[in-house]
Amino acid sequence: MDSLITAAAHALAAGDPLGALNRIALRDDAPALALRGIAMAQLGDLVRAKALLRSAARAFGAKEAVARARCVVAEAEIAFVSRDLGWPAKALHAARATLEQHGDRVNAAHARYLEVRRLLLIGRLDEAERTLAEPDPTPFPPALTAARELVVAGIAMRRLRTGAARAALARAERAAHHAGIPALSAEVEAASLVLNTPAARLIERGKERLLLLDEVEALMASKVLVVDACRHVVRDAQTVVPLARRPVLFALARALGEAWPSDVPRDTLVARAFRAKSADESHRARLRVEIGRLRAALGTLAGVSATKHGFALVPRAREVVVLARPVDEAHAAVLAVLSDGESWSSSALAIALGASQRTVQRSLDALASAGKVQPFGRGRARRWMTPPVPGFTTTLLLPAPLLID
Repeated sequence: MDSLITAAAHALAAGDPLGALNRIALRDDAPALALRGIAMAQLGDLVRAKALLRSAARAFGAKEAVARARCVVAEAEIAFVSRDLGWPAKALHAARATLEQHGDRVNAAHARYLEVRRLLLIGRLDEAERTLAEPDPTPFPPALTAARELVVAGIAMRRLRTGAARAALARAERAAHHAGIPALSAEVEAASLVLNTPAARLIERGKERLLLLDEVEALMASKVLVVDACRHVVRDAQTVVPLARRPVLFALARALGEAWPSDVPRDTLVARAFRAKSADESHRARLRVEIGRLRAALGTLAGVSATKHGFALVPRAREVVVLARPVDEAHAAVLAVLSDGESWSSSALAIALGASQRTVQRSLDALASAGKVQPFGRGRARRWMTPPVPGFTTTLLLPAPLLID
């Protein structure tokens, strides 16, 4: 490797893409193409970056397996940044295996962290934790250490382990400071702000208030019965009843939880669960059937008793609360994912939400009509984005799969 390539590589590692381009902008050999692609990615021209990396991978040839694998890893990172979740994850896994076999442990670790970040983005927390738990050689460069701690913090936030998340973010901040890369420090700072902004809305005895993530964690560990409208479950500290795939039962549970300790009229329950404007005898009969199913689903957590006018929740716990998203919006799941400020395709949103692409497209059309999201591009290149919702961290409480209302 010649001196210009080495100098450009050091400049990219230090977060100086313009310095790298000054050295290799006019060169078309394989190493220069690869470094130019990485530089263009750091400057935000992802389309040009992807084309350069693919050209570099072809130019390296079959005998230069490590160099080709590094190009694949760089392309995978571009796909992650551009939210191209349909990019073949098997190619990244194969590139990581190649790098490990040839002793390039640093780039192999970077590839593994990209795999974990993708798994985290689509809600596969168990698989993300298993991948992250694979042994890592030490020491790593500060930038890679910061990247790993950001992934650890992301998993901890999704698991509602705020203490572990704060510790990981503190380690990431120190590593980013040592790396001296402003963009990395900004990413750590943005992740840290998540812990200090409202993550959910608590509805209790007719009153509402916003909760931080650590308050949500404390609530889940308490003895109250929680009807969790963020994850579509009913739970206490010991038992979790998932209702994400039984939307009628969850709608009934939420209506009863919001009204507790009072009852809910039958006509109101029919409207909430079946979206019927008026209740006839067939609706009331169906309501009785669904209430019976809800009793069976809740088991020992709570019962549902009939009253003169409707039904009331009879919990085993002393208190009942409803945990809802901070923003009450019909298409809140789509908005929650878009709140990261990145541009998403409808297919990527469908993968992240565990919904059909057509369902997601209907939500996007409705949000666009209301001026809440904005498309750009045409055909398969169309992307959707919206500025982050100020003061809210709705993405944190999104599981996968999640039914879209």
